[in-house]
Amino acid sequence: MARKAAATTSMNHTERLAGTIFFVVYLLVMPLLADRLFALFEVLLDTRIDAGLQNALYYYILFAVTLVIFHGYIGATTTKFFDSLNRSLGTLFLSLLVFYGANELMYRIANLFFHSRTNLNDTTIAAQVSAAPRTTALIVVFLAPFVEEVLFRGLVFGCVKEKSRVVAYAVSSLLFAFLHVWTFALSAWDLSYLTLMAQYLVPGLVFAWAYDRSGTLWTSILLHAVVNALALFVILT
Repeated sequence: MARKAAATTSMNHTERLAGTIFFVVYLLVMPLLADRLFALFEVLLDTRIDAGLQNALYYYILFAVTLVIFHGYIGATTTKFFDSLNRSLGTLFLSLLVFYGANELMYRIANLFFHSRTNLNDTTIAAQVSAAPRTTALIVVFLAPFVEEVLFRGLVFGCVKEKSRVVAYAVSSLLFAFLHVWTFALSAWDLSYLTLMAQYLVPGLVFAWAYDRSGTLWTSILLHAVVNALALFVILT
């Protein structure tokens, strides 16, 4: 008989409501308004905020808001992580193996069906690394994985899973993929760019599986951080 997946810690009603509002703003509003808001602050403060500092402030604010809204859930999932440490670390290791095997397979399949094109998200990160390597490393390895896992796995996957596990995997993974490509598609007025969502489906599915199997969000946060750190290492070398 297959082992039953570990139960994930639930969010309370306040976290779900405030978190949903924050998620919509994070996904659809902030990517469009962030630059304008920083430009406004520069005028009000009569100073120049360089791109590296803007990026750091942006993610520090997202990180702080995430902590404020989800502090109860984060505390509960942290306790769960240490209570089931062996299972969490075992899931983390297994997820890494699955990630790189499945990701390579998906990459090859995607190249068969879609014209290869430059991933602008990757080139943007590479440029940020070149301009501010330490700040970018902090964002890519810690701040972004934390915020994204709380929202896409903790909030979206966790809430939808109560209705359907299959739908939870699909919705959380598709939204995660959409986050990484939609602003580039919009800026170029090229909807075909959305085909690059395929590159993010495997990460979204594996991160969700790590969370679902271990029962604690820290497994998917650490997995996300390790994957990003290895990708950053490749860029730096």
